Amino acid sequence: MYETFYKLSGKPFQLNPDPGFYFASKGHNRAYSYLKYGVYQGEGFIVLTGEIGAGKTTMVRALLADLDSDHIVAAQLVSTQLDADDLLHAVSAAFGLPIKDLSKAEMLDQFEIFLTRLTNEGKRALLVVDEAQNLSQGAMEELRMLSNFQLGTRAMLQSFLVGQPELREILRAPNMTQLRQRVIASYHLGPMQRDETRAYVLHRLERVGWKNDPAIAPAFFDRLYEVTGGVPRVINAVCDRLLLRACLDALHAVGVPELDDTVREMRDALGTDTHNTELPALRENRAGVRPVATAALAARLERIEKSMALALDLLQQISGQDAALPKPAAADRRPRFGARPDRT
Repeated sequence: MYETFYKLSGKPFQLNPDPGFYFASKGHNRAYSYLKYGVYQGEGFIVLTGEIGAGKTTMVRALLADLDSDHIVAAQLVSTQLDADDLLHAVSAAFGLPIKDLSKAEMLDQFEIFLTRLTNEGKRALLVVDEAQNLSQGAMEELRMLSNFQLGTRAMLQSFLVGQPELREILRAPNMTQLRQRVIASYHLGPMQRDETRAYVLHRLERVGWKNDPAIAPAFFDRLYEVTGGVPRVINAVCDRLLLRACLDALHAVGVPELDDTVREMRDALGTDTHNTELPALRENRAGVRPVATAALAARLERIEKSMALALDLLQQISGQDAALPKPAAADRRPRFGARPDRT
């Protein structure tokens, strides 16, 4: 939608992790170095934790894209609501191994043969477990047991554990001692700083050919940091919504007023019912704009954006327009939507 209006080559603030937009803040750069060091050790577990939306998955994908695929065969588990009995099944499937009608003993044999073949070819296996805090204790122990596969003195499987802060607490438990002793690198990824928030926004805009349209007021970036806390996914959600709003108003410059209005609309779209367990209580800051909630934001924005996109396509077909968005005659004629596109 707004990409056409502002002559951008794509969506700069999409919520799906894309290593092509990876931004190396101080924290991300340090975490990246720790993880890369861990990968080159070729054994044990590497742990990356961070708050929701901190950019963990994007960074891991950027790291995987930077690895030598001729020597490292990587697979990823994205559904981690797994018990011990499910873990081996899921890992085998992630590496593309046949699993139908195989017993656990047969899958273990098959997996060991697979790892041995890779090692003999001068390769090794890397398993990325996303949302690892959701693994049961039994699944964690099963994962530790898989790390025991060795050929001589060489470990044949290395694992990334990527998760939310509670993963750190899980690993501190007394019954996790053996797994914890095999962690060779770990890092907790926090939000970006104020100056990094500005650099992050400009980085993503420049990746899609932004030519200062819309122009951005200098005070915008400080305000953006205040309302998002420097969390990348929240920044993406707010900026994506702001560009859509600016496009609908045919604006070619945005500043603090447009940002504050956008945040209020997002807050109102989420609602303020504190009895709704999906919506955390939102605290107002000194300017009366509440920080944007992260958990429920993405799915709702995406659903609304898709609906609006379909409606726009229909309007363009009716009017015979197939390029730029129609400009409203006046600001008070702009469509007023109670809920605007949500993404996280």
